[in-house]
Amino acid sequence: MSRVFITGSTTGLGMMAAAALASQGHQVVLHARNPRRAADAWHSLPTAEALVTGDLSIIAGIRKVAEQVNRLGRFDAVIHNAGVYVDSQKRRVETADGLPYMFTVNALAPYILTALIERPQRLVYLSSGMHRGGTADLADIEWRKRTWDGTAAYSDSKLHALLLAFAVARYWRGVFSNAVDPGWVPTRMGGPQAPDDLDEGYRTQVWLAVSDDAAAHVSGKYFHHMHQRAADPVVNSESTQNQFIEICARLSGIELDKSDPRFQGD
Repeated sequence: MSRVFITGSTTGLGMMAAAALASQGHQVVLHARNPRRAADAWHSLPTAEALVTGDLSIIAGIRKVAEQVNRLGRFDAVIHNAGVYVDSQKRRVETADGLPYMFTVNALAPYILTALIERPQRLVYLSSGMHRGGTADLADIEWRKRTWDGTAAYSDSKLHALLLAFAVARYWRGVFSNAVDPGWVPTRMGGPQAPDDLDEGYRTQVWLAVSDDAAAHVSGKYFHHMHQRAADPVVNSESTQNQFIEICARLSGIELDKSDPRFQGD
């Protein structure tokens, strides 16, 4: 039995993954943005071990989530499922911290939670096939100079998720850190016309989080429907990975410990 924490797990793929894990006998901790969503999540999955709340669009809220998770003890796996796609935004929307909303939820929040939550054995980051439309030029990661484009900003954030997953895989060789493209599925975010299989949308992250299958015991890989896929080659650039981590540390004021857990305590 494993203990798994899943961000953004009140509805959609996050809740579906949580329900699947719970049905297999694993202990699942849910995450909700606010108390109202928390109540809905408890109603949907009353067998969950616990539920934490916190707004992943602000740094203080992300810290609050990490603190609650750590008080619950160590987890075997963390699934960074939470994400937003606001194509209707016609302008750059800032959070209370003065950062782009989509970047904060989709990329900076997973970074901060990775840095602050006690290291699990497995980390799963939700990316997207749209990452291939993102730019690896991180000079304007905050979209202060470019003309705002919501779709491009989303693509950037999903490229960032891959950079994070692959960087962590390189830093922490004793941890399985991978990224997943769940497909364009008909969730609330994906919309009712999304063409991909909703049931397939959550299975890969569940598999990576708990499976004893040797194929899931890998790190620094990108998966779609339980098969490895080639990501945009730019995410393999160690210098770009390092640059992204350094930017996140600067923007959040939180450093990621890069020491290899295999050698901790030596």
